[in-house]
Amino acid sequence: MRGRILIVAGSDSGGGAGIQADIKAVTALGGYAMTALTALTAQNTEGVFAIHDVPPAFVAQQMRVVLDDLGADCIKIGMLHRPEIIEAVCQVLEAEAAGIPVVVDPVMMAKGGHPLLTPESMTMLRTRLVPLARILTPNLPEAEALAGIDGRDPLALTERLLALGPRAVLLKGGHGVGPTVIDMLAEAGRDPETFEGPRIDTPHTHGTGCTLASALATGLAQGMGVHDAVVRARAYVLEAIRTAPGYGRGHGPLNHAHTVVPFMPST
Repeated sequence: MRGRILIVAGSDSGGGAGIQADIKAVTALGGYAMTALTALTAQNTEGVFAIHDVPPAFVAQQMRVVLDDLGADCIKIGMLHRPEIIEAVCQVLEAEAAGIPVVVDPVMMAKGGHPLLTPESMTMLRTRLVPLARILTPNLPEAEALAGIDGRDPLALTERLLALGPRAVLLKGGHGVGPTVIDMLAEAGRDPETFEGPRIDTPHTHGTGCTLASALATGLAQGMGVHDAVVRARAYVLEAIRTAPGYGRGHGPLNHAHTVVPFMPST
């Protein structure tokens, strides 16, 4: 077991996304998962039925006690829901986590369409949290909402997102169309690169964003560069989708426990 990842996110009672998916992905890739819960949700594969926020001060306390005792090699941020929680998380990151890479997955909507970020939280997310990110991992709708432009030009979209302050952006193409999923990685000072993979025709894709971000955070925690962490995370998620167990009547969970793709460092 190598790499300590502190996950700051909400709980998914169905186990397919959120903290549950994060812990499974980190563990499958050989990391050590620690958590700070931001919200409890009553949800299953058919949707989110209720959200119960954790008090911001308690979210911050969870983070502080973990960082003070166990430490962290990477911090993954998921569902934050309300502006007070975003501010509390940012204050801990600034005061207690200097130098620790932060992966920000700007969770805004559940797979079934239920909003997981309040409208008043968008400005706080854009101006307070995104600039603290080592890498930002939005899907196309999230990227458009953060950047304020449509996604017809992915390069312009990633440039606008980089201007918000993160050191890198992984623009996920799962919401695109066509037989190929194209993700774009853009880092400040480097030419962007694209990654392609087959689009699997399945409804069982619940938690793909959470899983990818946590897999990426695990790679960074284990000392990988951003490129290599992205390559392994994408391979892991693709196989998790391909071998999904098919549970539930709606958008089912991935197979987080599949055999891990060996890490091959880039040359």
